[in-house]
Amino acid sequence: MLQQAFNGLVGGAFYALLALGLAVIFGMLGVVNLAHGAFYMLGAFGAFIALDSFGLNFWVSLILVPPLLGVAGIIVERLFVRRLTPLDPLYNFLFTFGLALILQDVMKRQYGVNSQPYPRPSQLGGTLNLGLFTYPAYQVFVLGVSVLVCAAVWVVLTRTRVGMIVRASTERPELTRALGIDVGRWVTPVFGFGIALAALAGV
Repeated sequence: MLQQAFNGLVGGAFYALLALGLAVIFGMLGVVNLAHGAFYMLGAFGAFIALDSFGLNFWVSLILVPPLLGVAGIIVERLFVRRLTPLDPLYNFLFTFGLALILQDVMKRQYGVNSQPYPRPSQLGGTLNLGLFTYPAYQVFVLGVSVLVCAAVWVVLTRTRVGMIVRASTERPELTRALGIDVGRWVTPVFGFGIALAALAGV
C-alpha cells in the first residue's frame, strides 16, 4: 500500500512541475497556454536528441534542455503571444492550441508514434531502501528534484523582491503600474520560466 502511494507521489511530481509552470504563465498573462504539454514533450525529446545526436548524457540534458526551451518560449511570447494578448483571449487560446498541434505533428513525423529508448543514468540505476520497502533510485530522484524545484519557486515568489513584483503584477497589475513598476518587463521572463518548468518535467 505504501509503495502504491509512493508511485502516486512520483507520478504527481511530473504533473506538479507542469501545473506550476502553467499557473505561473496564466497568473501573469491570463493566457491558457494549450501548448504547455507540447513543451513537456519537447523536453523529453530534447534529452533524447541530445543523447542520440550529440552524445550528451542525462545530467547534461537536465541542465541544458530546460533553459534552451525556456528561450524558445521567450521567442514565442515576444513574436506571437504578446501581440495577441491585447485582443480577444480566444486568439491566444487558438494560437497555443495550433502551436501544440504543429509541434506534436512535427515530432510524430520525425520519430513516429512509438516510444524512443532512453537509458537511465547509471548512477540512478539501483534501488534505495526506504525502510518499509525498496524503490528505484531514479523515481526517488524525480520526486526529490520536483519537491526541491517547487520549494525553490515558492521561496522566490514569497521571499524575494522579484517574487513580490510577480505576485503584485498578477493580482493587481494596475496598482503595480501606478507604483512605477513596468509590468510588461516581467511578462517575457515569466513566460519563459513557465516553459522551462514544463521542459524540466519532460526531461
